[in-house]
Amino acid sequence: MHRAAEALRQGVAAAVSLAAVVCGAAASAASCDKPVYLSFDTGHMGVAPLVADVLQRQQVKVTFFLANERTLSGGSSLDEQWAPWWKARAAEGHAFGSHTWDHWVWRADQGAGFRVKPTAGAQTGRTLKVSAADYCAALKHPLQRFEQMTGQRALPLFRAPAGRTSPSLLKAAEACGFMHVPWSPAGFLGDELPSDKYPNTQLLANALRDIRPGDILLAHLGIWSRQDAWAPAVLEPLIEGLKGRGLCFATLREHPDYRAWIAAHPLR
Repeated sequence: MHRAAEALRQGVAAAVSLAAVVCGAAASAASCDKPVYLSFDTGHMGVAPLVADVLQRQQVKVTFFLANERTLSGGSSLDEQWAPWWKARAAEGHAFGSHTWDHWVWRADQGAGFRVKPTAGAQTGRTLKVSAADYCAALKHPLQRFEQMTGQRALPLFRAPAGRTSPSLLKAAEACGFMHVPWSPAGFLGDELPSDKYPNTQLLANALRDIRPGDILLAHLGIWSRQDAWAPAVLEPLIEGLKGRGLCFATLREHPDYRAWIAAHPLR
């Protein structure tokens, strides 16, 4: 009886927590009439704690796209070291999608499958031939790990590494329940670019000048090749500057292009 009662208590607590997140997201969406959709792909995670601090201080909700990438500490972005960090972000009401487990960059269609090049995992740098079923499994794997870490389910959305896709790849992903999320031209925030040619001051000025309501914005939780980290140096001034222009922030749960897909394709 004690075990049953405890299980019931935990179930009720989880339901209440989920309801609070959903209600909070709905309230935020209702009050946000000029939204932009800030998203982060995983990276080396070196700036992840600072990003979380800024988002919490600014009360901004974003969408994270998850891959199991190599980190500065020598582990990976979805390992046990990072599980508490992801659990905290889930509790704050952020949204989550897939970036493929080993960060598979599409290179070409090949027969009924694809050629991809992982930039994470044991086969980093090799060109692999994978089937549509393989790609589907690679989409599901990080979100299964996310649910294991947080107790919450992610969204049926993905972002292809490097944004590289083909009509066949998108069709295969949709067949297993995933819709692709690119970024807006003005939403490319430039944190992948070399610091000497694209300093943070320039990236900030460009973003504040060009971003418009409805844009999907792209940044990362750490880029190996950039010397002067984009986050948090640009992140907080960008958020404050866009707020000052009357824009607000929402997750892709609220995006009009994805709401119906999310409702019709719950992850199992």
